Amino acid sequence: MTNQFRPLLIALSVAAAFAAPVAYAENVKVALIETLSGSFAPIGQNQLKSFQMFSETANKQKLAGDNTLEFVGFDNKGSPQESLTQLKRVIDQGYRYITQGNGSGVALALIDAVNKHNERNPGKEVVFLNHAAIDPDLTNSKCSFWHFRFDANSDMKMEALTSFMAKDMSIKKVYIIGQNYAHGLQVTRAAKEYLKRKRPDIEIVGDDLHPIGQVKDFSPYIAKINASGADTVITGNWGADLALLIKAGKDANLKANFYTYYGGTTGVPTAMGEAGAEHVKQVAYWHPNNETFSGKEIVEAYKKKYDDDFYTLATYNIVEMLSRAIKTAKSTDPTKVAYALEGMKFKSLNGENEMRVADHQLQQPLYIATWAKVDGKTVKYDQENTGYGWRTDQKVETYVATQPTSCQMKRPPKPS
Repeated sequence: MTNQFRPLLIALSVAAAFAAPVAYAENVKVALIETLSGSFAPIGQNQLKSFQMFSETANKQKLAGDNTLEFVGFDNKGSPQESLTQLKRVIDQGYRYITQGNGSGVALALIDAVNKHNERNPGKEVVFLNHAAIDPDLTNSKCSFWHFRFDANSDMKMEALTSFMAKDMSIKKVYIIGQNYAHGLQVTRAAKEYLKRKRPDIEIVGDDLHPIGQVKDFSPYIAKINASGADTVITGNWGADLALLIKAGKDANLKANFYTYYGGTTGVPTAMGEAGAEHVKQVAYWHPNNETFSGKEIVEAYKKKYDDDFYTLATYNIVEMLSRAIKTAKSTDPTKVAYALEGMKFKSLNGENEMRVADHQLQQPLYIATWAKVDGKTVKYDQENTGYGWRTDQKVETYVATQPTSCQMKRPPKPS
């Protein structure tokens, strides 16, 4: 090599030494700590497949820039204690993001553990992306900077549901039944409180709580509902507990209408079948037969890929919003990403969504829908090959269901 090129090479070497560090693309692994075995497993498995399908698409579209997302399932068996064991496991493996939703009791345990971990381990923080645990306390008294809820909380849903019910003057007697844990207790409280405010003439003729995931025969509960003279049942039950409740009502020829939170979750459509038509309603933040059939491509692709029904919109929103936050923050650091998620607005399948800064509760429209026969017009998509699906009764705009928050959030210093 001749000497005339050496000054240039030296100059380039010096410039490189003082240049900004190269940002390497990362594979961001998200741990789904969920019920993946037992009677509630079909819902957890459905959500894991949803996360994985959407992350594959997001990676191809480079929604997180050159970074990629990967969702990995960890079975918590529906137990708060097992969830804490799995949380420690995933943190030890280097995970900085977790998601969970099926069970507010689990979510309450996780949010407390995540807060403690983050306080004790600065620089190794973990962010909790909640896709379905809807106890209002999670974004009120238990709110945390490290927790983001992508589902509407149970008070938001009850606000929408009871506003719809209040207009139906045929409703005279209501029976409330739910699972005996945080979520079930909140549903019972809100149903009584909101109906008293909106329709004080409605009589609450029964209020039952049963062990979660343990009742195999709901016929004794249905007998009590029948004996009460109830024309309407409100339940926050989900999964097998709702499927078995609906089936017992069908077997006993119960004439009361059901107002549910989770009529569209795995197993319930099959349990309802034809008998549930025009008798079962649900409050949801999206369903396939919405006013413009928004999301139909996803519904069809999911069905083709997994021979299953897509229903947890929060999985789609989490992948989209987490990807955008990483790209906006130009970092995969949880603190920077959390700040990028705060206040984020995003047009989802149900319309405009916003992650409220005050409490990290996603604000979004809701739907009231009735189980009905596929007609090719208002009901194009069925569930579980039953020939029945959800027909929109009313789209509830965001401001109607929005609830105040008591959250007093403590934030870490914002990274520069």
